[in-house]
Amino acid sequence: QVQLVESGGGLVQAGGSLRLSCAASGRTFSSYVMGWFRQAPGKEREFVAALSWSGSSTNYADSVKGRFTISRDNAKNTVYLQMNSLKPEDTAVYYCAASLLWPAFILRDYNYWGQGTQVTVSS
Repeated sequence: QVQLVESGGGLVQAGGSLRLSCAASGRTFSSYVMGWFRQAPGKEREFVAALSWSGSSTNYADSVKGRFTISRDNAKNTVYLQMNSLKPEDTAVYYCAASLLWPAFILRDYNYWGQGTQVTVSS
């Protein structure tokens, strides 16, 4: 069992930056692929980024490539999402999730989910 708690969301102007954090419980954090998804109002939850167990491999949605960076600190049981050059269309609730699969792009690949953190980008 893994429990995930996101933090770091908030309100930011377009062009600004935010760093999301996701703290995981349990001793097996390094055994999980970690991902970030987001869900905007009225839209389906979508893949944002994923990071392999060791952190050596990453995948990003085309919409965030070059602007967002996913990273992890296995010693701290934490995964991060650095978001730069934010746009109003990045506004959504952001969720972190844990998977035993790699690669992992879709919701059903993930076993555990956090409660989400709101990111709002004003124009």
